[in-house]
Amino acid sequence: MSQPSLISWVENDAPHSMRWHSESGAPAPRRVVIADDRTTADAAFRLASEGTAMLWRGDFQNARQLLQALARRTDRKPPRQATAPADVFNFHRQAQSQRARTLAMILLPFGDDYSIPLRRAPEVQQACQEAYGVAQGPFVASLRELLGVVGAHEWRKKGVEIPALGDRIHPHYGVFSPVRGEYIGLVAEAPLPTTSLAFDIGTGTGVLAAVLARRGIAHIVATDQDPRALACATENLNRLGLTSQVALLQADLFPPGRAALIVCNPPWLPARPSSPIEYAVYDPENRMLRGFLNGLTAHLTPDGEGWLILSDLAEHLALRSRETLLGFIEEADLIVVGKIDVKPHHPKAADVSDPLYTARAAEVTSLWRLAAR
Repeated sequence: MSQPSLISWVENDAPHSMRWHSESGAPAPRRVVIADDRTTADAAFRLASEGTAMLWRGDFQNARQLLQALARRTDRKPPRQATAPADVFNFHRQAQSQRARTLAMILLPFGDDYSIPLRRAPEVQQACQEAYGVAQGPFVASLRELLGVVGAHEWRKKGVEIPALGDRIHPHYGVFSPVRGEYIGLVAEAPLPTTSLAFDIGTGTGVLAAVLARRGIAHIVATDQDPRALACATENLNRLGLTSQVALLQADLFPPGRAALIVCNPPWLPARPSSPIEYAVYDPENRMLRGFLNGLTAHLTPDGEGWLILSDLAEHLALRSRETLLGFIEEADLIVVGKIDVKPHHPKAADVSDPLYTARAAEVTSLWRLAAR
């Protein structure tokens, strides 16, 4: 087993070190100074911009305010200008990555039970246990990551309303939340080729498996390779009373055997993820998309259908053309027997200040009905 990463600093003229934790896989900052309520926003911004992290020793709520001040200063920087859609996308991702690095420079100490030894610190033990598992001793992590953990905990409690289910899905930390309901509506409305057996590839929260079960499919095998996703799907299916219809399996893409319906909602953008959770959005080199298409004929029954749920946002960003997608389908010995389209209605599609607004406003999400040639 690899040794845990350590973060080191000098405090009161003595060297200190502690275990470093980052869900995004970011390395421990090399330069760390002590900061507290006397640290000004301008000084903190200079340090963070230089790559110097600040281990907070002051009031917790003051640290949150300082983080907000850093965000305002970071957002003042004008974006790099570009006209080509792919350049707009790449510059936007670079800016977002730099922003994330800067805001991650405020660090917090955690006790061996996930307590935070700071004034006015909230109780975050349950949120941390949900995200990280059983506590493994004291550590240091960024305030920004903690706020993400707490936000995920609140979403897990509240859940996301799914009209097609007449109920809620409760996403776990690190599992992509089904907040974009248009793709769920497509699965809820497309004509079913079977009511006997279906596969749900990359189930995530289990939402599509649940929709298929509610539509009357007798047995669904839902796969995912992420243990967090499988735990999340298990909890959701238990809550919905669908465990007798849906079997969960840890697998990279397909389970053994064949089915008359195989559904997959792969990541929509062929780009390199910068953190584990981004694998739900970015599919490097179209790996999952092509893996699903290339494996369909070997897992479909003779009259079966594969449902590919995919946004065309990548086409509007010049990351993947429609001709390339159709080429993938043809190379996999598949034909298109139907396609259902819907326009997304999420807030970013109407946000003219979003650098990707032009592409988002033109976006269409489709359910491609595929069959073996």
